[in-house]
Amino acid sequence: MSGFFGSISKSDCVTDVFYGTDYHSHLGTKRAGLAFLSPEKGFQRAIHSLEDGYFRNKFESDIENFEGTSGIGVISDTEAQPIIVTSNLGRFAVATVSKIVNIDELEERFIRQHRTFSETSQNSINPTELVAMLIAEGQTFKEGIENVFNSIKGSCSMLILTEDGLLAARDKLGRTPIILGKKQGAYAASFETCAFSNLDYEIDKYLGPGEIVKITCDGYEQLRQPSEKMQVCSFLWVYYGYPPSFYEGINVDESRYRCGAALAKSNGTEADFCAGIPDSGVGHAMGYSHATGIPLKRPYSKYTPTWPRSFMPQSQKTRDLVAKMKLLPNKALIEGGRGIFLDDSIVRGTQLKDNVQDLHKAGIKEVHVRIACPPLTYPCEFLNFSRSRSNMDLATIKAACKLEGREDVDMKEYSDNNSEKYEAMVEEIRQSLDLTSLKFQKLDDLVEAIGLPKEKLCTHCWDGSSYF
Repeated sequence: MSGFFGSISKSDCVTDVFYGTDYHSHLGTKRAGLAFLSPEKGFQRAIHSLEDGYFRNKFESDIENFEGTSGIGVISDTEAQPIIVTSNLGRFAVATVSKIVNIDELEERFIRQHRTFSETSQNSINPTELVAMLIAEGQTFKEGIENVFNSIKGSCSMLILTEDGLLAARDKLGRTPIILGKKQGAYAASFETCAFSNLDYEIDKYLGPGEIVKITCDGYEQLRQPSEKMQVCSFLWVYYGYPPSFYEGINVDESRYRCGAALAKSNGTEADFCAGIPDSGVGHAMGYSHATGIPLKRPYSKYTPTWPRSFMPQSQKTRDLVAKMKLLPNKALIEGGRGIFLDDSIVRGTQLKDNVQDLHKAGIKEVHVRIACPPLTYPCEFLNFSRSRSNMDLATIKAACKLEGREDVDMKEYSDNNSEKYEAMVEEIRQSLDLTSLKFQKLDDLVEAIGLPKEKLCTHCWDGSSYF
């Protein structure tokens, strides 16, 4: 995943873009970049790796030299960006939140045209540079952005810093959000609305799927109307989003509260406490606790002074160690107790298994786990959420293959919570994680907790139903 923030102002916007981008640090762990435009200095840019440090520390010295009344920033899990290019449309900088499934096909098309790629990303071409090249094929920025929409499979939202203003274009099916904020003398465009409040912006507009707007310090102009169809990612509310943020006018933590309450409808489990696995599980646990009356406690504390976030070293062993080190069990609350633990999802199950082992070492009597979404039975094709290094890493697929004794398993029945195969899969996962009980959210209940019609949500991870 990635996250971005842009601003255009009557005065200098460097501070706003710096802090606004920093509020997206939970969405990316590898690269970050800032780009600004001023009449005196023109385009300025800085890009740093985040694999050995934090956004704020990496860019503090850069912002002292930046100037600009317009700028964009991005934090990414993949490529270095923003990209600055010179084209028939003039000079512009672009930052994307994207997953381009057909990137190899598009690369081949450009190579056949004798085009050149200069940026690299994980031994491949840089997806944001590819997007910039697609934009430059248009006679106008609107045409170029529509060319991106029509050419790629996957998803792509973008901010474009031009010599004539700031452009914001939301993915054609709205899988990722862009929200506009305003304050006296300035406008901003952001993935996360939580970036607005401390910078004194107020939410002004939620861009619709495929909508394009041109933003100045005085307001914005719609260049393309939103499309009818929408497939916004449900995981924005379940996991990705920061608790104070809003998407489609729906608050993240309120949705998580409703998710927990929905899980509690079929509780039937006696317990001494319930708890959320930090961080995203906390909101779900609050809803569960209030609905059942089971006391909410904190048997796990997240140690933030030196482990504020999990960086992404290449070694899986090191990643697992980082995830483990930042969670500290509290034996005083755990020993001899019966606990219900709320978590956002189970992908591979490795981290949860480690957590459960810690609970048993601390003397817990029973470990009941409730998951805020249905089992992830299909790898993500759009935002790269549930895809690990191999589809076989998914706990659900691993369990189904073990049950059937083969690898080419049709996951359709395993996605149906009323089927025997579903029950067998959940039981296999429960045993592999050494849990007393395990229950997943029903898809209908999750959709209701989010509060949008199902046809407007991407639920591909759970039922394989979404589309390009």
